[in-house]
Amino acid sequence: MNTMAYVVCIVAIVLAADAYKKYLKMKANKKEQDPDLEESIAKIEVLEERIRVLERIVTEHKYDLGREIDSLK
Repeated sequence: MNTMAYVVCIVAIVLAADAYKKYLKMKANKKEQDPDLEESIAKIEVLEERIRVLERIVTEHKYDLGREIDSLK
């Protein structure tokens, strides 16, 4: 091989190693962010359940009847 081929191989190896290093760094950052994401998702699920309960209470027949009776007073 001539000198130019060696230079091209070395540059390719360096670029591949740099890309792999960046990939590993990005993967590590993603793992660090996951607990925050999971905590936020858990909070959202709790809030959604509370909203479902409130919607059920408001749409029940007894609630409507109680509101009508209160409006007659």
